Amino acid sequence: MHKAGFVNIIGNPNVGKSTLMNVFIGEKLSIITSKAQTTRHRILGIVNGEDFQVILSDTPGIIKPAYELQSSMMDFVKSAFDDADVLIYMVEIGEKELKDEAFFNKITNSKIPVLLLLNKIDNSNQEQLEEQAQLWQQKVPNAEFFPISALEGFNVQNVFDRIIELLPKSPPYYPKDQLTDKPERFFVNEAIREKILMHYKKEIPYAVEVDTEEFIEEENIIRMRSVIMVERETQKGIIIGHKGSALKRVGVEARKDLEKFFGKQVHLELYVKVNKNWRSNQNQLKRFGYNQK
Repeated sequence: MHKAGFVNIIGNPNVGKSTLMNVFIGEKLSIITSKAQTTRHRILGIVNGEDFQVILSDTPGIIKPAYELQSSMMDFVKSAFDDADVLIYMVEIGEKELKDEAFFNKITNSKIPVLLLLNKIDNSNQEQLEEQAQLWQQKVPNAEFFPISALEGFNVQNVFDRIIELLPKSPPYYPKDQLTDKPERFFVNEAIREKILMHYKKEIPYAVEVDTEEFIEEENIIRMRSVIMVERETQKGIIIGHKGSALKRVGVEARKDLEKFFGKQVHLELYVKVNKNWRSNQNQLKRFGYNQK
């Protein structure tokens, strides 16, 4: 008997959704930073066993959209309800509500199994943990409750075992050696964007999109050329930095991560271009894989 199904992870920004998915998969597919809205796309990660295939979906954190890009990000979250066999609703210690009431109603009225994970319990004491457990079990009575620490790996295996129990009988949806539904260039873009989120402040990381224009794989090296898009000339100057020092740091750090990810030497060229108001431009969003309507 073989089981397979889609397990979709939703929750507010920064509750640890990407960390959890990466722990399940054993690979870094989703970028992780302390900034909100790090994840922009819906990313599938596939975990294969002899008699199961778990297709995990990491989604953007739930927010009230302020511009077109954010609306598109929330469309990815809405789609997570459509094909889920198991829904993971993730909250963190100290949290008291989901930022969007409509999403919350969908969770509490879900006809599919819901696992409610209270994350970051390593940051709490016993009293706080019991209080939060009671709160969330009252708020989402249709869910199975698991306290976890995704970062420390606490109770994560129990969650994964329960997921497999809940999966329907099905042949695999993807080849057994496949890790994700995204192409290589997507992970190049994300590695670069992660470094920008880490090293730049205020609006800069949110005004940036990365487009890998060239990806040539040779026997011993992968040659990549990527363009960092910003919305204004002033942002371009900040990204590049004094004598190109800031851009060089992004390139060096991203290259190291990509060499680890692809398991071979990487040559990465980075350029910066101004692409005015791309976050509000339907055509540009479609080009970058956001607006799929």
